[in-house]
Amino acid sequence: MAVWGGGCTVSPRCCLPPGPTANRTQLEEGTPMGLSPPATTLVRAHGMGGRRAESHVGHRGVCGARPVLWGSGWDVGGLSQGSILIDPPPDLAQLCADEDGFDAITLSENGTMLFFRGEEVWESSQEGSRLHARPLAASWPELGGPVEAALRLHHRQHPQEHQSLYLFQGEQVWAYAGGQLRPGFPRRVEDEFPGVPGGVDAAVECHPEECGGETILFFKGDTVYSFDLALRVTKPRTWLGLGPGPCRAALRWLERYYCVQGTRFQRFNPLTGEVPPGYPRDLRDYFIPCPGRGHGQGNASWGDAGDRCSKMPFQALLSDDTGRTYAFRGGLSFRLDSWRDGHHAWPLRQTWPGLEGEVDAAFAWDGRTYLIQGSQVSTFLSEQGHRQVQGYPRALQEELGVPSADAAFTCPGSAHLYLITGDHIQLVDLMQTPRRAGEPVPLPHNHVDGAMCTDDGVFLFCGPSYHQYPSVAQLLGAKQPAPAQSITTHFFRCPQ
Repeated sequence: MAVWGGGCTVSPRCCLPPGPTANRTQLEEGTPMGLSPPATTLVRAHGMGGRRAESHVGHRGVCGARPVLWGSGWDVGGLSQGSILIDPPPDLAQLCADEDGFDAITLSENGTMLFFRGEEVWESSQEGSRLHARPLAASWPELGGPVEAALRLHHRQHPQEHQSLYLFQGEQVWAYAGGQLRPGFPRRVEDEFPGVPGGVDAAVECHPEECGGETILFFKGDTVYSFDLALRVTKPRTWLGLGPGPCRAALRWLERYYCVQGTRFQRFNPLTGEVPPGYPRDLRDYFIPCPGRGHGQGNASWGDAGDRCSKMPFQALLSDDTGRTYAFRGGLSFRLDSWRDGHHAWPLRQTWPGLEGEVDAAFAWDGRTYLIQGSQVSTFLSEQGHRQVQGYPRALQEELGVPSADAAFTCPGSAHLYLITGDHIQLVDLMQTPRRAGEPVPLPHNHVDGAMCTDDGVFLFCGPSYHQYPSVAQLLGAKQPAPAQSITTHFFRCPQ
């Protein structure tokens, strides 16, 4: 639980984000705007014709730096308050008037967004300083034509394939690793993915935490082909919820799945195809910085809580059994382990259905995530998304034997839970019934906002800083706090 003061020295922010709309990278429910890290701009490839591309507008609070949206070897200033260039480039104006969609959308090996359209590609910049323009053939000369579908493979069991970029054309598929065509490619789609027909309209990788296993979803017409990478088995499905017409492009971004049809997009559940209320939406209101369009100023009401580089304390942090890492503050959560794909704030209910308010402490154990709010604790299953366990929330006193907690953590593979209140820490054995907290042990800290334990040790978070201890034993034996380090620099890759 974050406290401004109370033993934590909260330093002033190193700088402020540019302008009153700095949090426009934070967005209303479930919309994929603001793809930083640390900011996002578009990359447009040279070429004529083809279909159009999505864009994302991001900002980084760099002291003295001016935000840049577009450039192809040139920088641009003079932004309007709505994050739109006063005089947009002619190709962007044409893009905004176009009613076509994309051939394919995916993430690159480096976490940038790739938008394929005819003989060109647009790419989001990790640096956010300018746009890089190139024709499609400049990066993938073997293709010899437009891309029909694309995905970044998630296959941890096969490191040589993991994070490879797969590009589809008709009956063939190309696979690239490190920018180079992998040996043995191109191959027939049906040879690489048995049971999947050629000529797919779209494809997207599905991660184990959302699909229960490493899976690829292929879209062709009204049929969705779910391919299990481990079993090498394909199961066809029909998802009526996605509406008429095929997905012309599909994308996974930060645990969320999107189907793009022309200039419209929908978010969908990768297991059922269910679409939440409020969709479809227009790409030009969320992805492309079109003059006179947009969904408002984003969630400016989130203030510093939604700005990953602010010095506002985090109230809780969590590393779960699947390797996912989250940070909580102000009713929002950030995903930290997928930094290559961007750090984005989401309202709690977007990741943990039904959860509202602020999280005071969090920990994971035995495939479950525990989120403490005041005198209550809610529990969610970690696999296949986050599903609330029936019977929760419960009283914290009943569940863990304490009335409240400022911070909590468990270490990988351990059933020992450590609860921190004020300047003391208590041990709870999660295997015992009923659970009771042990005797308080003093800490070398007056107060802790949050805590987390990973294979790298124990992290205590205090104001804008964290203190790292190699083990629980060394934390309990410490007489002085470990050296303070910057949370935003280490965990969010913000400038110092």
